[in-house]
Amino acid sequence: MLRLRTISESEAAASLTAPDAALRARDGECPRLALQGLTAEQLALEVPEVLLAEARRIVAVVQRGDDFRAPRSGVRRSARQAVCERGHVPTLAVASQVQSDYDAFLKLVLRTADGRLIEAVRIPLEHPGRFSVCVSSQVGCALGCAFCATGRLGLGRNLETWEIVEQVRLMRSTLDAARGQRVHGVVFQGMGEPLANLERVCAAVRVFSGSGALGIDQRKMTISTAGLPAGILRLARELPRVRLAWSIGSALPGARERLMPIDRAHPLEETYAACVEHAKVTRLAPLWAVTLLGGVNDSEADARALAALAQRFARDVGRRPRISIIPYNRIDDDAADPFRRASDAAEQRFREWLSDAGTYTHRRYSGGADVGAACGQLAATAPAA
Repeated sequence: MLRLRTISESEAAASLTAPDAALRARDGECPRLALQGLTAEQLALEVPEVLLAEARRIVAVVQRGDDFRAPRSGVRRSARQAVCERGHVPTLAVASQVQSDYDAFLKLVLRTADGRLIEAVRIPLEHPGRFSVCVSSQVGCALGCAFCATGRLGLGRNLETWEIVEQVRLMRSTLDAARGQRVHGVVFQGMGEPLANLERVCAAVRVFSGSGALGIDQRKMTISTAGLPAGILRLARELPRVRLAWSIGSALPGARERLMPIDRAHPLEETYAACVEHAKVTRLAPLWAVTLLGGVNDSEADARALAALAQRFARDVGRRPRISIIPYNRIDDDAADPFRRASDAAEQRFREWLSDAGTYTHRRYSGGADVGAACGQLAATAPAA
């Protein structure tokens, strides 16, 4: 079996080539740098006039939302001028901001410079004042999972690193720092398949976790996938502290293929093997997510297959996966929606079947459904005029 070497953050940063179009010279030109999408190491590399210590100060200023063009202690005028000439801080337009009437979930619909819509969600955590931000990594998605609204859109394009980072910056502006509110974590579970845009997702994680900048612990970040094995293996190599979530759909291969077309290209067993290797390298138990659909994947056979796979994983790795049961959130009007939520009784039976087989689960609270912010509902809906 392939063995992966865990590399250090410094090695990863040194080997990272900035993928963003804003960071690539084209036709002899020198495009402006989106500063919020850079680590200090990248800034010092892209603007040689800037010392690393100065780059750290500039990045911290940018991530605080202050004016990086103003004179700063510890930053030479020549360095500041070089950054002003090469860099800027673009933003995403807030097309709408909607707060759930039932909980503290909040959704931002954001418009990119080329007129595309993406969504980000603020998720309240158990500790008062702490929030995670669910970010999008792509405009739309190519994978077409049947129970996901984003999958109906098709793929528009990958988001740039700064566009991913900007979602958290904008969401942070909705919090009251004076009351101790802060962004505590980031989950890549919004629009798109994160592992299909892994270069930029990895770059965004490093920006999020930069000390002196956003300072979000990588252990409080989760990257979700429908099942891209090569991306899972790379994630283990480059970001071994970030948690992995795998959307299974069903542990019955035929049922999974009908729900998740990615299973035709990367069957369950192939993705399972990558998850095993990821857990061995990182020593982190993955999250396995199952969106429970009434009459589709809530049978005893589905439960037994999922339990058997989880027990096999425990034998292969020495630790159990965390299994999250997600209630289905409708993605269409009731009459047109292709699925229905499993009843409370059906969900309870499903969990009991798993428990009887020695596999334990938790029920994910999926808030914000009244504003289209819950799991599976993100569809970049333009606000009403």
